[in-house]
Amino acid sequence: MRRREVITLLGGAAAAWPRVARAQVTGRTYRIGGLHQSPRNAPHHVAFYAELERQGIVEGKNLTVDPLGYGLPAEQFAVHAQQLLRDDVDVILCGGDAAGREAQQLTTATPIVVLADDMIRAGLVPSLAQPRGNITGVSILATELDGKRQDILMEAVPGVRHIAALGDVNTTTEAQLRALRDAARARGIELSINQVSSRDDIAPAIDAAKRLGAQALNVLASALLFNNREIVLQRVAALRLPAIYQWPEIADHEGLLGYGPRIVHIYRDIIARQVIKVLRGTSPAVIPVEQPTKFEFVVNLRAAKTIGHEVPAGLVLRADTVVE
Repeated sequence: MRRREVITLLGGAAAAWPRVARAQVTGRTYRIGGLHQSPRNAPHHVAFYAELERQGIVEGKNLTVDPLGYGLPAEQFAVHAQQLLRDDVDVILCGGDAAGREAQQLTTATPIVVLADDMIRAGLVPSLAQPRGNITGVSILATELDGKRQDILMEAVPGVRHIAALGDVNTTTEAQLRALRDAARARGIELSINQVSSRDDIAPAIDAAKRLGAQALNVLASALLFNNREIVLQRVAALRLPAIYQWPEIADHEGLLGYGPRIVHIYRDIIARQVIKVLRGTSPAVIPVEQPTKFEFVVNLRAAKTIGHEVPAGLVLRADTVVE
């Protein structure tokens, strides 16, 4: 049940930029390489390639897609990025900070388009408006949204005294964690930090949070955590632990709460447009990094029933989408 869309004026619009090398050539086949932990059939990738096709860039016709750049463990990013450079791809599409950094370390020439939690903090670009190098993409306001999700989580669990944050050591900084802890402390709530660096760390970290007395879990922005969300969903359900996630799509299915932009919309509406500009000859140096402008709050009452948790009625009324 959709109730409203929250719009914020963040994000930049691109004007007409000069064309540079690799301008569109009749009969040419474009080559896209990738560094992704998510599989090729993930909805956001499907939406991305559907938009490219709508714009006349069609796989099997004038587009070749690297088949091995999907479902990769982060440990394989560096090796695969080297192969992409040997293959002389036209653009490397990266999902997450870690993928972007690996590609960045290997080339200053091949265009790179990244979906990152924070492009500046990750050192991928010096400026959102003027990237100036070979990298552009989308920066998803991870710091601000992690804090907003923490506020929602505390409201979703009335009387909570102890919550936990599940973070990725390769994405979440100490400064971010301090800010979250200070914000929780200001409301008289203890925040414990549980960080992971690999898929195998996730379930034990959630178990540890529960053992330490956490009554709710904030799953922080991270490509690792998103791409291993089934592990998170299974553990929080088993432990009957209310949790909030960075993507509304997670709460559309089994997650309790989700707040943020929709990843499908980002890939279809922003990243596809940026990649098309690059393929048609625009330098990433003059394509501004964009930020999401639509944010959605989803409450899944089915998930609430499964873990025996009642979401306050006032919070449900404020949701953009309620899954019943």
